[in-house]
This record gives sequence, structure tokens and C-alpha cells, in this order.
Amino acid sequence: MKEELLRLFNSSTEEFYAFFCKATSLRFSRFKDKLETCGILNAKSGKCPSDCKFCAQSRHFKVKVKEYPLISKGELVKVALEAFNRGINRFSFVTSGVSPTPKELREIGAAVEELKSKDPSVKVCASLGQLTKEQLRFLKSCGLDRYHHNLETSKEFYPKVATLQRWEDRYATVAKAKEVGLSTCCGGIFGLGEGVEDIYSLALSLKELEVDSVPVNFLHPIKGTPLEKADYLTPLKSLKVLVALRLLLPDKEIRVCGGREYNLQELQPLALLVADSLMVGNYLTTKGRNLKDDELLIKNLGLKSTLRA
Repeated sequence: MKEELLRLFNSSTEEFYAFFCKATSLRFSRFKDKLETCGILNAKSGKCPSDCKFCAQSRHFKVKVKEYPLISKGELVKVALEAFNRGINRFSFVTSGVSPTPKELREIGAAVEELKSKDPSVKVCASLGQLTKEQLRFLKSCGLDRYHHNLETSKEFYPKVATLQRWEDRYATVAKAKEVGLSTCCGGIFGLGEGVEDIYSLALSLKELEVDSVPVNFLHPIKGTPLEKADYLTPLKSLKVLVALRLLLPDKEIRVCGGREYNLQELQPLALLVADSLMVGNYLTTKGRNLKDDELLIKNLGLKSTLRA
């Protein structure tokens, strides 16, 4: 399969679209014409002790970014309900930092409980960094449906991206989430300078973990970060990443997330013929597309979604 990936990334235009058609066939055979949407809230921003070279929230880089503590439970619930009322299928609370404090964990757990008490059918997710089994069990007891924690890139390339947070700890967190019975969302960010071998290696790790959802982020270079001048992606190469992941992980949810507007540009419609899930609204530190534009995009492709702008 690694050799096939090399052919994919070095293919002519005609050869690439043969790979693309194969990927779309896999997408529709597994997910039909459905498209799931998700949204996130940057619930605690900035001052992260990690040094991930792509991240605007690291305290090690000189980036102008909003910094604030965990927002109130009332606000967490309010923003999530607004998203669900607009037809967004899943909503996730995201916090900066390696791990939450006990108080932060309790607050988020309480927000999850309140959302579930209002409507048990809503899908609530969280991305709070590295957690213990006990912390993950607590969130599950509150009603959390899915836990998100990215590997970011391959085990081999990771040391070139971050040095203060271990890749192995990221992997272990996802494994623990599965062990306690949570659905898992785990993927990475592309455009950091990784090679085809790294894409293959990351996909193998995700397969080993048996994750349910694979979020695909594309680097949107932020001034002040070490990767502010990175220029590794084109719209076509970004699409090739999605095709590669669909071929490698045919039965997994492939979720197009941050950086899609900046990197895919006019190829965004083609991305949804390979991926089956889409993050909508704003991201952590960058703005996303208008919901009306995404609703129209989905409709024009003939896909079915509950999104209501």
C-alpha cells in the first residue's frame, strides 16, 4: 500500500483522478450520500506549555492570540445548544494545555450533563488533552459521547514538530478513551513538511487504535509560529491527502477540519466526495466559512445534511 501511495502523490492528473474515483466509490459505499457536521468551541485559550510548531496558542511563541480561562458552564451550554439548533450533528469543547485542572474537568462534565439532560440524543464531544482512565470514565459518566485527541503526525516525524509533549502519551490517551467505552476522534495536521511515509505511518497508527473518526487539518501558517512561512501544500496536494486517507482507512469517518478554506480553496467540493464529515463554523484561532456557504455547498453536491444556516 505504501507503494500505491507513492504513485498517488507522484501521479499525473489523469492517474490521480483514477485514484480519486476509487476513493469516492469507497466513501459512498460506506456512508452513502450522508454528510455529518461538527462544530467546536475554544473553551479555554492560550498559554499552552507545549511547543507544537504549528500552534498559535503555545506560550513559547510570540503570537497575538486571545488568552482566557475556561468559560462558564452556562456559556458552554449556550453555545453548544445554538450549534445543535442549527442542525450541527456534533459539538466539542476544546481547551488549550496538556491536561485540564480538576476544577476545569468538573465544569466541563457539568456542562455535558446539562446538555444531555435537555436532550439525550445530542452528540457531545471534548478535546481536553491528555487524561487518565479515571478522568475519561468521569466524562463518560457525565454523558460524553466522544473524546478527541490528535496524534498530529507520524511517530517518526513528530520530534520535528513538538518536543515537550510525547507522541506516545497522545497514543496512550486515545487508547484509554477506547478502553472506557468512549467513541474516539483522532487524526492530525498536514502540511508540516511530512512525507508520504509519514502519512502512511500515521494511518497505520490510527488503524491500530481503531478510532471512529479521523479529523484532517491542513496547516494554516500563523505569523509568530516556527511554521509561519511553511508552504508545503497546494489545493491538489491537500486533496491527495484526503484520497490517501480514504484508501488507507476506507471504513472510518474522514472529517475535513481546520485549514480547509486556506488550502483546498476551490477544490472544497471535491473534498466532500471523499470525506463524509465536515467541521463547520470557526476553528480555534482562525475563522471558518459562513454556515450558509457550507449549507449551499452540501446541497449543490446532492449530499444530505441536517445543517440549517
